[in-house]
Amino acid sequence: MKYVVGARGSQLSLAQTNLVIEELKKKNPDCDYEIKTITTKGDTDARPLFTIDQKGIFEKEIDKAVIDKEIHFAVHSLKDVPSDLDEQLVIACIPKREAVNDVFISKDGSSLENIESGSVIGTSSLRRAVQISRIRSDLTVKPIRGNIETRIKKISGENYDAIVLAKAGIVRLGIDVKYKELSISDFSPSPGQGAIAIVARSDDTETLRMLKSIEDSDSRLEIEAERSLSDYVDSGCRFPVGAYAKSEGSQIKLTVSAFSVDGKKSLHVTKTGDKTNPKLIGKNAGEELQIKGVNDLALNWREKVEEWNKK
Repeated sequence: MKYVVGARGSQLSLAQTNLVIEELKKKNPDCDYEIKTITTKGDTDARPLFTIDQKGIFEKEIDKAVIDKEIHFAVHSLKDVPSDLDEQLVIACIPKREAVNDVFISKDGSSLENIESGSVIGTSSLRRAVQISRIRSDLTVKPIRGNIETRIKKISGENYDAIVLAKAGIVRLGIDVKYKELSISDFSPSPGQGAIAIVARSDDTETLRMLKSIEDSDSRLEIEAERSLSDYVDSGCRFPVGAYAKSEGSQIKLTVSAFSVDGKKSLHVTKTGDKTNPKLIGKNAGEELQIKGVNDLALNWREKVEEWNKK
């Protein structure tokens, strides 16, 4: 059986897709796989990610190809996959998750703690921007676009002294660059960070069965808890809520952080529950955030987006 796999044309997307295919071949040696690259809105819109409606901008065109049976399945960064998938689609498989933490890369090897005051730090994420400012209010944080390689190259130019991005991308691309790992406690990751989602048609039983051969059950449960939390508080790139679920024996521990626009206020919630109901853990965390006033933290974020868009 030959499967056609949909992916974006970026180096990271192709690297992730090839990693998935390598694992699938180990479990399904009689199958062949062909990659079909598809351009998405997120690839052609040059605005900072947080200034546009990010839901689905990196996956809609590819998922439409799945629905139209032009491809058998699609490989995405899970954090790019919205919760309201078309009813004809399903997240068929979540392979073992990569590292979830962010990293700090500077032109001179400095860390976030000791980089020179006034340095310009680039990030594509509002969440990271606020987290940086909470630790070093004397730094200037500016939006940055481009693939991982492009962002790293911009450090050697005149516009940026350092950047913050996800470790998972660097690992999957095999980039040889020095970086400082940032703690999850200070830089709570985006829900789903470090995970890959494989999307297929819900009625394609043969493909679904084949994809399940590389599913990592703990990664699936952790992601379900995080996405349940996101659904409850409607978090996204315009309102940074960090969430990280970790499997611990028969339990899942979900840690959530939310921030005000200026970073001066924050909410932190930790919920632990049974693995058999990860979505309930996310819902319970969301309810506690609501009780603690998470909606108040969401105020004025649109003004922040407009301010950043002018930089």
